[in-house]
Amino acid sequence: MDRKLVSFDWAMKKILRQKANFGILEGFLTELLKFDVKIEEILESEANQETEDDKFNRVDLLAKNEDNELILIEVQHSSEIDYFHRMLFGVSKLVTEYIKKGKGYTKVKKVYSVNIVYFSLGQGKDYVYHGETTFRGLHDNDILKPSYRQKEDFNIEEISDIYPEYYILRVNQFNDIAKNSLDEWIYFLKNEEIKTQFKAKGLDKAKEALDVMKLEDKDRAVYKRREENKIYKESLLYTAERKGLKKGLEEGKKSAKIEIAKSLLDILDIETISLKTGLTIEEIILLK
Repeated sequence: MDRKLVSFDWAMKKILRQKANFGILEGFLTELLKFDVKIEEILESEANQETEDDKFNRVDLLAKNEDNELILIEVQHSSEIDYFHRMLFGVSKLVTEYIKKGKGYTKVKKVYSVNIVYFSLGQGKDYVYHGETTFRGLHDNDILKPSYRQKEDFNIEEISDIYPEYYILRVNQFNDIAKNSLDEWIYFLKNEEIKTQFKAKGLDKAKEALDVMKLEDKDRAVYKRREENKIYKESLLYTAERKGLKKGLEEGKKSAKIEIAKSLLDILDIETISLKTGLTIEEIILLK
């Protein structure tokens, strides 16, 4: 029997931080990264502390594996035009945050940035993308390799093993046809459901731990209200955009942007409204 489960982002905040449930995260990350992941602990990062100047650097979950590497997982539902920049900033902040003052550069931690997005980020046909750093010769087109000494001292095979790696899962681009074990996880991320025939690592534990009906009454009520609010917010955004488009046909693009901004004032912060409408922060403050 197929099971309706709580969403992955809600589970990260409420359930997956418990050591007893590390197996779920380990399964997901093993299928994605293509090597066995053993989580040692869930960390609290300075990047989790939102400030007025740094509110977009939100870390949903930060884990450390047994190799002392950092794995940053973020889930984003609302469209952000500068999300690529945010990915870079978040990783850069972690790299500097976790190197102790006065320590050498060899203490820089490897970071895996896993980004689960539910909007059309960039242009491309695929729904899973992987980015890493390589150095290619301009004349011979060869890839620069670490020396034998560097391989031995730093336990690496490629220079890219030192640098951050990025994974982007564009969940809404997935066609719901699971062809492999990673697809089974993406199906769950998109549909909050695990089919009986799915065998991907960690999904068996997810079936048990993330069952909505097994939540305590209080948590189930909070989750239900949260899902209802998410649907309501999407409806408001759609209505605001439709009103803005109609108004734009009558009074021009500027007026349309203003109408959209007005509709969003009570549900989004000023910076996000600015990104969505193209209006300046000053213009939005005047509207407010």
